[in-house]
Amino acid sequence: MIEAMEGGVAENRKPQRSTQRNEGEGNRTAARQYNEAQRRFVQSGKVEEKAHEAEHALKTPEKRVLERAEAVGKSHKRAEDPDIARKP
Repeated sequence: MIEAMEGGVAENRKPQRSTQRNEGEGNRTAARQYNEAQRRFVQSGKVEEKAHEAEHALKTPEKRVLERAEAVGKSHKRAEDPDIARKP
């Protein structure tokens, strides 16, 4: 890559490489990290506590915010996969 310098002199520079490599569709590294985080959460023993917190949130004004977020998420899924729109 050639870039102009302040004095009008051009300098050759190589683009910097990212330390992260592109794994393409189905990023295994991200999937492994997500799975490990979920495993640690389950082992922490906080699942029931968080489930009760979520249930309580549905009985407060926060319910509208949560329902809106759910609707936004579902609208994206439907756009990507028409089979998701079907109810079981």
